[in-house]
Order: sequence, then C-alpha cells, then structure tokens
Amino acid sequence: MPVTSAGDARIGIAGLDDVLSGGLERARTFLVEGSPGTGKTTIAMQFLITGAALDERCLYVTLSETEDELRATGRAHGWDLAGIDIYELVPPENLLDEEQQQSLLYSSDLELGETTRRIFAAFERARPDRVVIDSLSEIRLLAQSSLRYRRQILALKHFFARSGATVLMLDDLTTDANDKTVHSVAHGVIRLEELAPDYGAERRRLRVIKYRGRRFRGGYHDSTIATGGVQVFPRLISAEHKVDFTRDVVTTDTQELNNLLGGGIERGSSILVLGPAGTGKTLLTLTFIKTAVARGERAAMFVFDEEIGLLVQRALALGIDLAAMVAAGQLTLEQVDAAELTPGEFSARVRHCVEQHGAQTVVVDSLNGYQTSMPGEQALVLHLHELLQYLNRRGATTFLTVAQHGLVGDMSTPVDVTYLADTVILLRYFEALGQVRRAISVVKKRTGSHENSIREYQIGARGVSLGEPLVGFQGILRGVPELLGEPTLLAREDA
Repeated sequence: MPVTSAGDARIGIAGLDDVLSGGLERARTFLVEGSPGTGKTTIAMQFLITGAALDERCLYVTLSETEDELRATGRAHGWDLAGIDIYELVPPENLLDEEQQQSLLYSSDLELGETTRRIFAAFERARPDRVVIDSLSEIRLLAQSSLRYRRQILALKHFFARSGATVLMLDDLTTDANDKTVHSVAHGVIRLEELAPDYGAERRRLRVIKYRGRRFRGGYHDSTIATGGVQVFPRLISAEHKVDFTRDVVTTDTQELNNLLGGGIERGSSILVLGPAGTGKTLLTLTFIKTAVARGERAAMFVFDEEIGLLVQRALALGIDLAAMVAAGQLTLEQVDAAELTPGEFSARVRHCVEQHGAQTVVVDSLNGYQTSMPGEQALVLHLHELLQYLNRRGATTFLTVAQHGLVGDMSTPVDVTYLADTVILLRYFEALGQVRRAISVVKKRTGSHENSIREYQIGARGVSLGEPLVGFQGILRGVPELLGEPTLLAREDA
C-alpha cells in the first residue's frame, strides 16, 4: 500500500486521498483537468472546505463562475462555504460602471498581465494556505500563444511556492485539449473523465497522470458525484487486504449436501453455482446464509436479477426469514439496479459490508446480472477476479450464481468464471419416469475431496433435500438419461 505523508493537505475525499497516498504535498501546485461536468469544481470546493475545517486560510479565485453560482453549488451539497474567501474576477453586474469594467475578464478588454496582477493582489490580501484557481482556460485564451501561457503559469507557480500555499488549478479543456503545457509545470496532475454508455447513467472515473516524488495508486478509479460531494472508489488491490483467519470448514444443516461437498466448504473460498434458470441457484445459496446466521455470523447478499420483496417472500416459504435477519443486523440485503453502478462502486459496497459490518458470507446473485448491469465495461472479469481474491484473503466465503443458457442438453455459460471459483456446484434438469427432476453434483473443489456422484434434490418447505446417488441412470447431465437399473428417486413433496 502506498506510504501516506502525515503533512499532506488532504482533499477530504477519502478515496481520492487514498489514491494520492495521503493528499496533496504542501506548498506545491497541482492540476485537476477534465471536461465540464466531471466534478472539478466540486473537488476544489471539498479541498477548501477541508482546509477551512482545520482553521487554514482558503481562497477560491474564479475566472468563469460567479460567487453566487459557487455558493449555490455549495448549498446544493449542504455546504455553507464558511471560512472560504471567494475572489470573483468576473463580477456580473454594473457592466457600464468604469470601475467595475476594470474587473471584467474579456480577452479584448483586459491584458494577461493585468489578470495575473489581480490574482496576486487577491492572494496578498487573503494570505491563504490553500488556493484554487478556476479555470486556466480563461488564462490560456488571454495568452494567445503556448509560450506566453507557459510563462504566466510558471509565474503563478513560483509566486505561490514562495508563500508556502498549496494550489489547485482547474482546467476544463475547452480551448485546446491537446495543450499539455501545465503538465510539465504542475507537481501533480489528476485527469477526470466522463463516459456516456449506450444505456444507463453516465460513468465517471479519474486517473493520476503524474505526482513528482510520490508513489500513488495508478490506473483508473471509478467516481461519482452525489449530494455531499464527489466520491472516489480506488481500484481494488486484493494483496493489500490479507488478514489472518482460521480456514475451518463451513457446513450446512443438510448432511447429504455436506457429504456431496466432501464435508463442507472451507472458509475463505469461493463457490460458483451453475445451472439453467429455475433450478434453485438462489434458494440454494440462501441455505448457506441461513446456516451462517445460525452460527452467529453476519452475511451480505447483493441481488441483481430479482426484486427484493419477491425474494423475501420466496425465502419465507422455505422457512428463511430474510426480513428478520436484516432487522437484527445479521444480514445486509442490497438491490443493485441495472446500469446504475460501476464496478468500482460495487467493490466498495462489498468492502463496506466485510470491513464495517463483519460479513463472513457474501452472495452475488447473479453474475449474469452483474455483467448486464454494467454495460460497456471491458474488464469485468478482472474486476471480479480482484474482488474474489479480496474476499478470500479477508476470510469471507463467497457464493456466486450463474444462469446458463438452455434447459436440457448442451449448455452455454455467458460468464465463464469457473477458473476463478474454488468450488463449482452444477445443477441440472433431467427427465425421469415422465417427470422433470433436478440433479446436483460437485464438479470441482480445490480445497479437498468431494463426492463424484450425482444426486437428485428438491427445495421445499423443509429446505434442501438430497436423495441417494443416481446410480441407475446414464447421461443425467445431458438432460435425457438412460435407465440402467432400478431408479432411486425422491418422492415429490407436491405429490
């Protein structure tokens, strides 16, 4: 994990401070760039609010927005901006007043040197510890050449460096997105991006392009703008979260199922439940939640496919009261809406359940929904790989469900993550004696031996019931088996 510097100027966004290994190095100049709407102003305001809370002097120099607009933005997030000095270089009223005209910033009316002088004068009056300049695109327009623009940025940097102030410069990239002049001048550069998928809400992410003399968390990190400010979800690195735990065996209250699993499931492993629609994948995972809660543990379940109210009702018919578990704080049950969540935010929710609520059993139902709910994402399997590694290293037992395409015969898996799972449970329909029945088998278990048999199972009011191994059939996994001997089938509960 990156080393944190205790003397840094924290931005006040936990995820972003983590990405930056603690925050912004003091007495340095930093650049935050991105298209309009990516959250630059919001991050800058949070940076100053955090400083004001520490009794630091803060100055916001605005060359584009008015003070009234900035304060309205603050009120929308529940901030009053108390303790922040806002210097408006573009006053909105009295345009015909000669004195006011001297403060107007138009490239035809005001020279670049005058603009810089006014910024210096505002700084000398406030003597701030933290400064925000919003935005550099106005200065670039006045400069009219890359050389002159660079000289002015260098002048600003050296002036602020002598004073010991930490400076955040914003650039909305509206004039020339290919101008990298400030990149070489700034001590650090943060790039904000907004992506528009074909369906669903916009996706926001950020990346630290450079940070001199500091090891930061590289790559893209998902972010979002909500009431209360910008939230950043650092890219998950599972190796940073390993803890010591006892790898004991987790069992269910069904002895036949325990036997099929070779005695149970090892804590800190991942279990993939595969099968066509309607075979009971979700209900099977609920039995593991039930036994985990009965052991006094906490669990978490993330539902992508089904409405939670219907799931609670279905579980109640099996004697599993999910609502009571949630009310008692034993279960975190979350509905994930389609196309409203990024992989980074989902990983952050899972981490919160494990680290803050102590969940030791985690269910993701299903990976089909996980994949469908995040359209346009190109590295979902990598996100999932890191998430499973994280859960395993935290000692959490993870259950994943995948609905295969087809009902009988050849099956296809839309999300092939069998290589990630430590245990794979296969559910199948098969025809026998004129009825459609269900079969269960364990086809993979890294952590020990397991039964190689195929058993019939039913899910009813008494939970999961398994029959004897189906030795009288051949070809059950194909769906239409051949009868080779006397069948040993379960009596139907609904008969």
